[in-house]
Amino acid sequence: MTRNFTNISGRAWVFGSDIDTDQIIQGQYLTILDYSEMAKHTFEIPRPLFASKVKKNDIVIAGRNFGGGSSREEAPKVLLESGVGCVIAESFARIFYRNGFNVGLPLLIAHNAAKLVKDGDTVSVNLVEGTITIRRSGDVIHGKPLTGRILNLLSAGGAVQWYRKTVGKR
Repeated sequence: MTRNFTNISGRAWVFGSDIDTDQIIQGQYLTILDYSEMAKHTFEIPRPLFASKVKKNDIVIAGRNFGGGSSREEAPKVLLESGVGCVIAESFARIFYRNGFNVGLPLLIAHNAAKLVKDGDTVSVNLVEGTITIRRSGDVIHGKPLTGRILNLLSAGGAVQWYRKTVGKR
């Protein structure tokens, strides 16, 4: 299924730096084969109420090195399954960054977003322009816009869906 988006609006969940994959989804839950069940444990340690309170298109905002640790694809997948519309961070662990796009989770690099956005703020993200608008103040944070190739992956729903849609048709 193709998704058509460039703008995402939702409530901000603000985290600090060095949020690793074990904080996103603990290893003990990796044996659950149903992502909707696994997602009930997202951010269980740093934000125990996250899984029960997150809503569709809510936005995770963090400091440096988001997604470090193991290379588990389950970490971005449970965020997507939880309803997270986008993750914004100052920097991402390289493997998490690639895994996020591969599963269809939008990721945006923006410096100081975790310092300027308050937990619970409503924010609007424009992936093409790389901007984050804080509704409360009207302030705009400029991040790194996503490229056409990445937007194509996201629009298709991830790398596997993109491959089936484009290469698989040949």
